[in-house]
Amino acid sequence: MKVKQQLLIKKLGYGLLLALTLVLTACGAKKSNQSGTSSQTLKLAAAAQLNTIDISTSSGYGQTGNVYESFYRLGNNGKPAAGLAKSAKVSADGQTYTFTLRTAKWSNGDPITAHDFVYSWRRTIDPATKSEYAYLFNGIKNAEAISEGKLTPDKLGISAPNKKTVVVNLDRPISYFKVLMAYPLFAPQNQKVVEKYGKKYATNSKYMVYSGPFKISGWKGTNNSWKFVKNNQYWDAKKVKLQTISYKVVSDAQTSLDLYQNNQLDLSKLSQEQVANYENDKEYIQYPYSYVSFLSYNFANTDANKKKLLANRDARLAISLALDRKQLTKKVLGNGSLVPTGFVSTDLAKNPKTGQDFSVEQKTTNTMDYNTKLAKVKWQAAQKATGIHKITLTILAGNDNGDDPSTGIVIQYLKGQLEKVLSGLTIKIRAVPTQVATSERREGKFDIALAGWGADFNDPISFLTIPETGTDYNYGKYHNSEYDALLEKAAKTDANNVEQRWEDMVQASKLLSNDQGITPLYQSVYSFMQKSDVKGIIHNTAGTQWNYKYAYIK
Repeated sequence: MKVKQQLLIKKLGYGLLLALTLVLTACGAKKSNQSGTSSQTLKLAAAAQLNTIDISTSSGYGQTGNVYESFYRLGNNGKPAAGLAKSAKVSADGQTYTFTLRTAKWSNGDPITAHDFVYSWRRTIDPATKSEYAYLFNGIKNAEAISEGKLTPDKLGISAPNKKTVVVNLDRPISYFKVLMAYPLFAPQNQKVVEKYGKKYATNSKYMVYSGPFKISGWKGTNNSWKFVKNNQYWDAKKVKLQTISYKVVSDAQTSLDLYQNNQLDLSKLSQEQVANYENDKEYIQYPYSYVSFLSYNFANTDANKKKLLANRDARLAISLALDRKQLTKKVLGNGSLVPTGFVSTDLAKNPKTGQDFSVEQKTTNTMDYNTKLAKVKWQAAQKATGIHKITLTILAGNDNGDDPSTGIVIQYLKGQLEKVLSGLTIKIRAVPTQVATSERREGKFDIALAGWGADFNDPISFLTIPETGTDYNYGKYHNSEYDALLEKAAKTDANNVEQRWEDMVQASKLLSNDQGITPLYQSVYSFMQKSDVKGIIHNTAGTQWNYKYAYIK
């Protein structure tokens, strides 16, 4: 299964996690937190300008589920909720889905038809579009061949026998397909509008039409403020209480907190320094995210000694065992981050039979525990096996202008801890702009990289495909044939057997931990101040995290 080409621009640091993520805040004097808002307007800060509103070329969908809707939308606990599909049927073999559309309109009044879905999917999967998310189409008939330029987009397994019916054919059953269909990537697009505006399409909020509960207003491509306004043409508009969601880019942390305390923002993300000051406040709230930061190793290093050492399993285990993740999350970060049990995040998916969280089942001993004694034993074994007793390794990290303080303190912790525990190891740090770091990782110009991944949907496979052989995000060229076989089994042989598929993924995650193909460090949990009169926000740990359809100001 192929994965994204460039999403690490948003996934290598908190500040760039999503184009519309809520902005970091910093310390400040505490004032009254009462909003006093009488109108149904939600006031939010954005970490950065919107780079695009074209779903085919977007690099993040954290909040755009509020303006673009597919067959479903993401509801509570990552479950698909009612969207543009009135009903759906699936064939006995799990490879054909037939969606019947409800009567719905675009924000300009045009009817939303089955053809709009066909057109949108073909436009996105076309290699010429260069969609960063094209890999999510894999499993839909002919998607991989189209992405590779071997077939034309019209061969994609989607058709519209009439205006109200969409038929999707799969190459194999996809157990998470319904959740996938809640992703804005799979929303329809209005061909008439795309062709009308041509190159202007999606360069301005007025050169776009919307299928979700809100539409974008006042965005001109580079400005620092815009709005989501209620879409009165939306099929379920009567359920939408908010009239406006206003966004402004706030890059200064102190300014952001001041705006919140002066009732000009309704949510404000707390920095690690602020958590201790506000965690007992009645308006303090935490929103977890299925984003795991990890160390990526370059198994194709051009330096022979570095390649030899990093290819040694004992060396990688030693690095992992030398790190105290509890200290890292509680004292170094201090922002509520979680200690991971493996590569797959906590609260992402539960066992279909027992209801137990995947994170519990993937846990393996002597792989991610803090055990300096065992770390030294493993390191000495690696030194003996490779004949390398002194080496300098560089940790590459992306951090734009130091705007994510966690990146700096994490890499300093890693340097100090690894050099203290592992004799003969010297760590250098290369902190560069995120885009530079991403480019260097893609080109294999690194020894170890501080990286991260956030799940696109609520299924362990969203994480587990990243280290698979040949995937586009496996920048370190990790390879384990047994691991690949387990994922192949989960994707094909056991695709229709939910319990066996689950077990395949558990075993794959355990194998990855035992091999330390990557070394997980921490899972992000974001702390906020949220006005007490803001109600009804639905937040999910994966995919389109923020759903404001039912939000309101009390």
